[in-house]
Amino acid sequence: MAIDATTVREELDGGDAREDFTANDGSIYADVLDLLRDKVALRSISSRGVGADHMRRSAEFVAAKMREAGVSDAHVVQSRNSDGTPGAFEVIGAKVVDPKLPTVMLYAHHDVVDVPDASEWDADPFTARIVDTRMFGRGATDDGGGIAIHYGALRLLAAHPERFGCNVKLFFEGEEEVGSPSFIPFLSAHCDEFDCDAIIVADSGNWDSVTPSLTTSLRGNTQLNVTVRVLRHPVHSGQFGGPIVDATTAAAMLIASMYDDGGDLVVPGLMAQDPVGGLQRDLDPAQFRADAGAVDSLRFAGTGSLASRDWTKPSVSVTGFDATPVDAAINVIADSARFRLSVRTAPQQRPEDAQKAMAEFLTSHAPFGAEVSVEPLENGMGWAMDPDSKAVRLMETAMAEAFGVDPVNKGEGGSIPFIPELQQLFPHAQVIVTGPEDPQANAHSPNESVSLPLVKNGIIAETLFLSRFGAPGVLH
Repeated sequence: MAIDATTVREELDGGDAREDFTANDGSIYADVLDLLRDKVALRSISSRGVGADHMRRSAEFVAAKMREAGVSDAHVVQSRNSDGTPGAFEVIGAKVVDPKLPTVMLYAHHDVVDVPDASEWDADPFTARIVDTRMFGRGATDDGGGIAIHYGALRLLAAHPERFGCNVKLFFEGEEEVGSPSFIPFLSAHCDEFDCDAIIVADSGNWDSVTPSLTTSLRGNTQLNVTVRVLRHPVHSGQFGGPIVDATTAAAMLIASMYDDGGDLVVPGLMAQDPVGGLQRDLDPAQFRADAGAVDSLRFAGTGSLASRDWTKPSVSVTGFDATPVDAAINVIADSARFRLSVRTAPQQRPEDAQKAMAEFLTSHAPFGAEVSVEPLENGMGWAMDPDSKAVRLMETAMAEAFGVDPVNKGEGGSIPFIPELQQLFPHAQVIVTGPEDPQANAHSPNESVSLPLVKNGIIAETLFLSRFGAPGVLH
């Protein structure tokens, strides 16, 4: 049964296409707001223990909401890590409409990051509040907004079962914010149960609150600890300073050697790509500067489009540095310094290749013959969307109808390593990365929030997609 965005919007709002984003009138949309409020209050912080009772309660809450949305067998299972130890509480379930129809897996995560300092927030991080058209609270956008979109779409389709154009499977994990250690062992053990034709990962962002986006690419990542040693022990800076450069300075020189004068990386073996699917719109430098909180005098590093520098070119960041604290400084030359490098790799570069290239460069560019040792750490593969897949085209059409504007697709500079792992487990499934975030969302930061109009339009777009996915010609 064909439906359009106007019909879906009216049904979401209970028959009244409203601009009141704080509605509490028994409509499906009002239930979406309640879900978000309750989810924020659960404090589902996975870093405090993925197997703890608070994470079980979070999973049980989400499972109950999915049953309410028509997936009657939605339930909680505890995964296991690769060493057999208990893992996270996952929510799974399936709604089989017709075995002949294609199947879509809906993914989100129910865990959130911690709040290191609640005083940095304008109000209690775990009491949701609506200001204008945004709901504030930890996890409101990452990834409560993704759960809300799936819930709203399923509620709308469950009200008219004949509109389902596909079968649906659910996988809502409970450890995304801590690296998903049991994610792949769990899915690998249940591959047949999760086999599908498309996967919607609702855990990313949009161009802005009124312009939808599919995520076209994600950079990979690799990390290294680097130690620079110049002496066997510290010595007096007056007696030996000059001929001997301290380890901290040598480390700084080594870091600087990775860049040319324009700020482009010059490490051989690091791949750079153009934006996947073509660059529909470059990032706005003023907005990018404002979103980052850059000081007025800061110039951006590198060359080429701002989007390519943020999405598909490699980057290296020093995320930790061990050296003598200023308050503990005395007149000695530091014998060693250690720092951690976080390397974001081009979407289609193998991270282990980038890690090897980095190690070779660092050990061969030691300033003044300093000893440089490299400790390789974790790797995560990047991902690139197939911009020409039928599922992508269908979702782009659904988004245009729901939002009233054509989507502007965008890459992401960050990494979600489980997405390429999903693609590897289900190679024939078309992966679509959507999400509830926008540039003002502040995910992982103080005053995290979600745009309620964006959530509403995201629900409408996903409803249209799920109703049309099984139509002739979409897949075959």
